[in-house]
Amino acid sequence: MKFSILTKAVAGGIALSAVMAGTAFADPALIYDLGGKFDKSFNEAAYNGGQAWKAETGGNFVDLELQNDAQREQALRRFAGQGANPVVMAGFSWTAALTAVAPEFPDTNFVVLDTVVDAPNVQSILFDEHTGSYLVGVLAAMKSETGSVAFIGGMDVPLIHKFYCGYAQGARAVNPDINLIENYTGTTPAAWNDPVTAGELTKAAIDSGADVIFAAAGGSGIGVLQAAKDAGKFSIGVDSNQNYMQPGSVLTSMVKRVDLAVQNALTEAADDATFKPGLTILGLAEDGVGYSVDEFNEELITDEMTAAAEDYKAKIIAGEIAVHDYTTDSSCPL
Repeated sequence: MKFSILTKAVAGGIALSAVMAGTAFADPALIYDLGGKFDKSFNEAAYNGGQAWKAETGGNFVDLELQNDAQREQALRRFAGQGANPVVMAGFSWTAALTAVAPEFPDTNFVVLDTVVDAPNVQSILFDEHTGSYLVGVLAAMKSETGSVAFIGGMDVPLIHKFYCGYAQGARAVNPDINLIENYTGTTPAAWNDPVTAGELTKAAIDSGADVIFAAAGGSGIGVLQAAKDAGKFSIGVDSNQNYMQPGSVLTSMVKRVDLAVQNALTEAADDATFKPGLTILGLAEDGVGYSVDEFNEELITDEMTAAAEDYKAKIIAGEIAVHDYTTDSSCPL
């Protein structure tokens, strides 16, 4: 593929053409995954982390929205080759590209979220999404009046099954007989930005009896939240706090502190003395995942629901409850 066809401007961030053109960067770089920087979910959380770092330090960063998978290695090589340090990537799809490129730039510090790349100049950050999802599963089951809850995932990949399995386990902890409905918007990266399909799947789940629907679908989740609101049912947001998007209908959001991970990475990985190569895992104990309560949903969450969720949280942190991790064992015992 010739660089000349990869010149589409990126709204709000640097255009890939500028990366390819040889512009020198002394600032750190942040590269989002497919689905768009302002997806109201995962990518936007990464962007917010960059903005928080910028406000705190007064520094600047360059960022890039990908248009397709073919751009990954090209963008990494250009950012690293032109002096960006660190280079931070959001998304599990970076594994192959970073594995290939990191050895070529041993003096560049790379940080990748949601996947693991074993290299001396790479920090891999994973989240315990299954434990946070367990807690929102508890809340969903306690809120449900029909005894049926649903899950709408984005791309049908192990990471998203990790969300579902934790959610299902939490719901079953409250109600062993609860009916679980599981669907995904697709099998390609387009699944992250298909709110129409997500909305249709939500309507089908509601027609089958579900009255609480958890969306772990990136930008597609907007369709879940809207369809649930339209039907007078409850939804659960993901990654970013999405309670504000449909006040009174979003029961809670399974927050994943991608923002905090990016903010810390931009600070720590810029200095070899504070850079943390290897694997970092952020879970309930580190406030890396959790559920959100604010002015937009506080009337929906009863004291009993909060007490139950906090009790389960404490037991998970203490090791009294083991939440199944689908990414290490692709079964989902329920």
